[in-house]
Amino acid sequence: MKKGLVSLFASLVLLPLLAHADALDDAVLGIQHQWAHIQYQLPENQREKAFEALEGKAAALVSQYPDRAEPKIWDGIVLSTWAGAKGGLGALSLVKRARSQFEGAIAIDPASMDGSALTSLGSLYYQVPGWPIGFGDDDKAGELLTRALTINPDGIDSNYFYADYLLDQGEETKARQYFEKALQARPRPQRPVADEGRRQDIHKKLATLS
Repeated sequence: MKKGLVSLFASLVLLPLLAHADALDDAVLGIQHQWAHIQYQLPENQREKAFEALEGKAAALVSQYPDRAEPKIWDGIVLSTWAGAKGGLGALSLVKRARSQFEGAIAIDPASMDGSALTSLGSLYYQVPGWPIGFGDDDKAGELLTRALTINPDGIDSNYFYADYLLDQGEETKARQYFEKALQARPRPQRPVADEGRRQDIHKKLATLS
C-alpha cells in the first residue's frame, strides 16, 4: 500500500511539471512557425512590423520562463532578424538586445536547441560592424560557430552559418564544403518552412561562388 501511495504522489508531482514543459514547447514552436512564415513567406516590406509584433510574444515568453534558455534563444533570433529587416543604425540597439539574450541562454545551457544560441550569437559577431560602430568581432564569431558545430555537427543552421562566416572571411572553397553539408542535413519535421527557406538561402550563396 505504501509503495502505491508513493507512486501516486510521484505521478501527481510530475504531472504539472510535464504540463509546464509541454506548454513551453508548444509556445516556442509557435514562435518558430511564425518566424519562418515572416522570414520566408511574407513580402520584404511587411517583415519589419511583423517581426516587431512577434518580438512582443517572444519577450513575454522570456518573462514567463526566465530560467529557461529556449525563450531567450528565440527572442534573440526574432530581435536579430527584426534588426536585419529594419536596417541602418537604428537596428544596432536591437542586435545588442539579441546579443544579451543569446548570452543569457548560453549561461543557462549552451547546448539548448542544439547549440542555437552559440550559432546565432556567432552569426551576429561576423555580421555586425566592429568598433566604434558596433561589437563585431570575426575571431569571436569563429570561436562561437565552431563551438556550435561541436554540439550539432550535422545541423542545417550550424553548418550554414559557419559556411557563411567562412565566405565572409574569403575562404570560398571551405565555405562550399559546409554549405553542401548543410544541404545534407536531416529534415526537421516540425519546421518544414524554415528548412525549405534555409535551403534556398544556401543555393543563393552557392550561386555566388566561383
